[in-house]
Amino acid sequence: MENNENQIMERLETATSLLERALTLLQEHQSTGEVEKISATVEQSRREVELQEKLAGAEREIAELKAGAPQSALNPLRRTLPASTSEMLAKHGIAEGPVDVRALDAALAGLSLEQRIAVKSQLLRAGAIA
Repeated sequence: MENNENQIMERLETATSLLERALTLLQEHQSTGEVEKISATVEQSRREVELQEKLAGAEREIAELKAGAPQSALNPLRRTLPASTSEMLAKHGIAEGPVDVRALDAALAGLSLEQRIAVKSQLLRAGAIA
């Protein structure tokens, strides 16, 4: 019985000394103003989750639209040709779409240099020639 009491007393003394050390450490930290790293998790509200889902859906839709859109719709610099230019080219057998440079030069032979430059710049802006 005396053995058990001695063991209990030793354990109590050990626990007391550990508590005293812990108390001393806490007092030192409190006096120096050191703060341990604090971490927390934030729960998302239902509204935030809904908004994130809507954003993901909108991004998917934009990607699908970009993938399915014709190339000309993505080129904001593409413009249509003036009616007079289209008529002049049609008279010389040059249709809509990409223009053969040799046929274009033959069609523009009767124009002045300034007019040829103007027509070619219109075709460049319209994306008909590269």
